[in-house]
Amino acid sequence: MIAAGQTVENPVTGERLTFLETGRETGGEYVRFEAEIFPGGTLPSPHTHPNQTETFEIVSGTLSMRVGLHKVEAKPGDVVVVEPGTPHNFRNKTETPVRMNVEVRPALHLESLIETMYSLAADGKTNRWGMPNPFRLAVIAKEHFDTVRMPIVPSGVQRAALAVGAPVGRLFGYRPTYRPTRVPALRPAFAA
Repeated sequence: MIAAGQTVENPVTGERLTFLETGRETGGEYVRFEAEIFPGGTLPSPHTHPNQTETFEIVSGTLSMRVGLHKVEAKPGDVVVVEPGTPHNFRNKTETPVRMNVEVRPALHLESLIETMYSLAADGKTNRWGMPNPFRLAVIAKEHFDTVRMPIVPSGVQRAALAVGAPVGRLFGYRPTYRPTRVPALRPAFAA
């Protein structure tokens, strides 16, 4: 379980997050963390948060973002607000790390999702884009359907696919959460 002051890293996507306030501490109202995105760092895929607002405040560096249909080059001092249901993604296309403060309201199960995905990546259980195999992903996605979804595929189609894929994934022994078996470390390509 994520705690305030804890830092987690995704060695595949080049992200490091330090949690400032957790959903447990805020009564579920929000979760706040500092994020560092290393050169070449990116989210595993575009996604939406159907019930959450995500606010990015850039502290240093330039982050290339796609928010809905808009491309944004977010620079220090910029605040980018992503409303619920809005597809978004980002990539650090520069040679320097990007630092930003992120707040997500309400918290829902975002911390559990981050801990699971980052731990899988740290243990070498994801592909080069930071995604686990389809059956493990189905189990995770079904559990976190209120937190994150794919932006293009209609929700009903996603639900139907997860209704089939998640039970198969559970038969393979996959669970909706995952804890690391070793301390995560960034790959040399993302080292600061």
